[in-house]
Amino acid sequence: MRVLKFGGTSVENAECFLRVADIMESNVQQGQVATVLSAPAKITNHLVEMIEKTIRGQNAFPNIKNAEYIFNELLKGLAKIQPGFDYEEQKLRVDLEFSHLKKVMHGIKLLGQCPDSINAAIICCGEKLSVTIMKALLLVRGHEVTVIDPVKKLLAVGHYLESSVDIAESKRRIFDIQIPPQNMILMAGLIAGNKHGELVVLGRNGSDYSAAVLAACLNADCCEIWTDVDGIYTCDPCQVPDARLLKSMSYQEAMELSYFGAKVLHPRTIAPIAQFQIPCLIKNTANPQAPGTLICGEGENNENPVKGITNLNNMVMFNISGPGMKGMVGMAARVFSAMSRTGISVVLITQSSSEYSISFCVPQSEQERVRLVLEEEFYMEIKDNLLDVLEVTEQLAVISVVGDGMRTQYGISSKLFSALARAHINIIAIAQCSSERSISVVVSNTDVITGVRVVHQMLFDTDQVIEVFVVGVGGVGSALLSQLQRQQRWLKRKHIDLRVCGIANSRAILTNVHGIDLSNWKGALADAKDKFNLGYLSRLVKDYHLLNPVIVDCTSSQTVADQYADFLSDGFHVVTPNKKANTSSWDYYQQIRTAAAKARRKFLYDTNVGAGLPVIENLQNLLHAGDELIKFSGILSGSLSFIFGKLDEGILLSEATKMACEMGFTEPDPREDLSGIDVARKILILAREAGYKLELNDIDIEPLLPASFNAITNVDEFMKCLPDLDKLFTTRVAKARNEGKVLRFVGIIEEGGICKVKIEAVDSNDPLYKVKNGENALAFYSRYYQPIPLVLRGYGAGNDVTAAGVFADLLRTLSWKLGV
Repeated sequence: MRVLKFGGTSVENAECFLRVADIMESNVQQGQVATVLSAPAKITNHLVEMIEKTIRGQNAFPNIKNAEYIFNELLKGLAKIQPGFDYEEQKLRVDLEFSHLKKVMHGIKLLGQCPDSINAAIICCGEKLSVTIMKALLLVRGHEVTVIDPVKKLLAVGHYLESSVDIAESKRRIFDIQIPPQNMILMAGLIAGNKHGELVVLGRNGSDYSAAVLAACLNADCCEIWTDVDGIYTCDPCQVPDARLLKSMSYQEAMELSYFGAKVLHPRTIAPIAQFQIPCLIKNTANPQAPGTLICGEGENNENPVKGITNLNNMVMFNISGPGMKGMVGMAARVFSAMSRTGISVVLITQSSSEYSISFCVPQSEQERVRLVLEEEFYMEIKDNLLDVLEVTEQLAVISVVGDGMRTQYGISSKLFSALARAHINIIAIAQCSSERSISVVVSNTDVITGVRVVHQMLFDTDQVIEVFVVGVGGVGSALLSQLQRQQRWLKRKHIDLRVCGIANSRAILTNVHGIDLSNWKGALADAKDKFNLGYLSRLVKDYHLLNPVIVDCTSSQTVADQYADFLSDGFHVVTPNKKANTSSWDYYQQIRTAAAKARRKFLYDTNVGAGLPVIENLQNLLHAGDELIKFSGILSGSLSFIFGKLDEGILLSEATKMACEMGFTEPDPREDLSGIDVARKILILAREAGYKLELNDIDIEPLLPASFNAITNVDEFMKCLPDLDKLFTTRVAKARNEGKVLRFVGIIEEGGICKVKIEAVDSNDPLYKVKNGENALAFYSRYYQPIPLVLRGYGAGNDVTAAGVFADLLRTLSWKLGV
């Protein structure tokens, strides 16, 4: 014997009804089948709204018409698809049901209220009609059918709208039916009967509970819950796209998960199947070939001790505290007895070790009832100042981690708390069940989805996500996007999900939180209409709960650089080759770092100096290790390295500069390179990293260009005038060559923070002597590295090299390293 239960989405239209019939026929080949049916999707919601609207004096007619329409379309579809289906008879039954329903609604309108017994009879109309229609469908397909009347056969105790079934008595009643073994069995879900023979309903998820009860009453070999998902996942796949389907779990794990918010099953459903050790299989009506999830005595034995992560939203936490609590015997008993008497379910409890306070969570909807109950229970204690005024925290959520294996595995709590900390989520309260099967934390409602995602990522070793927003698509930005496109698949194999979620230029921004198709980003950006601004991106991050958003500034814009502190404060990492922020005022330099520390975000700018060379990171590592910079000299401009190398070869300054521009070595305006300001910015950055409090105007610059060039207003005019300097530089190169030296444009930091940028003639003993062709070379003389300096040398210019350095910084935003 197998008991199958089909939910509302499984019977929402004619195609679904027929699919259910097919599944029943397939199962009946293995033995007798009993089926519990829900109302078609949306029907129960319409029925509940009819009652509520009618009581309030509002028009419930649209809900009645919509419900009728759903059933009429269902019957039309069955008549069209299934030969011999008795459409007229079933249409008459539906019409009679709704005719009666309208009369009842009229009575409710006159009374201005709806008795609970009438309410119960109304909201289960959908289930009764589902059984009637399914019986007609099975009969025409040649099957014999027995319908179990749950009002007569399931004895329930409790309220009209929230009852529980007496399984022992119900089993005796059903046993008396003497159902023929060849018959298919049908029963409406949600419904039972009280000792007076009155119809009652079984409350939330009552149809699932009906199926579990029927399985227990029939001594079924298995209970199958057919729904619209493939089974139970490690967490809600709507919240976490890479949630994993679970093959099996224990009754205890299923109970914990469902209690803390998993929507596939309700705790009341699990109790009967666990009590009678009936395996329960969760299956997908739309995908019957999928294996589903089996709930049984022992769950899946795998290496991960955690089975799932779930959450309950819209909770409120009450805190009872006061100087009189310590030593006040029976305090907790009084609190929870008061809750029990009122019928309010307490979700989570935690008590301070000092016994000074007790905290517990209940659904937000119960807040006012709980407050009134507690104020009444502890009226005298509050009046006598033995207890403080009740403390209430609203808009909370509970995240729970569940798994049988947690009892024997160390470090689960540590991983949970670490993941939440890295996502900057504050934990308000913590609770762990005595069986060590679950750990729960209370967080803000606004943080819950992000919290579930980061905890799932940490506990299940799923892909780490980097959500990239590239600002500026010139040479470096375009090269970076090409590199990202090439490497996305390779990174995925390393469990890194790098998505480009935004691309912006000075005109517009293109966004897609699921990742932009980089094969056609230029065309898509050309069609984009939204303007780039921080507010737009911040809303995107919050609305879609992005985990690791990164702004990559590939512009040379001061305006964008001036927003870095705001980017960081709004939860973005900032990665940039743009030197403007680090060479702005000392106050802003400090403001950026304060914002990064406060928001626990990363500000990464290794490409500010040396492009792809790891200059900043190596210098920081030396200083962190206790080293001290004594002196520095270096060629810090790839463009000037290239130009001065060409001067060695006898090429004129104007020709060498033109070649550098064509090869992408220079800034868009080559005057920035030749003026020495670009090198000065890099020297300032290195000096500030070494601890010197300097401004840009503290750098002594020997310019390549005479003062007369300052009046030139555009790049084309500048390039036309540049040959005027060829003779001067030819003379200086010849003089140096005669002395066995070469000219290099060098940045210098001397002891005490004296910084210079100048043309220097160096001999063959100097580490900068052979540096040319766009290479950078940086010589650090420190307490550890002297008299022979630490030299970093390599290409320090070019779009691809700079983009590669930016790419490396992007990967440094990852919170932790994964195994491969």
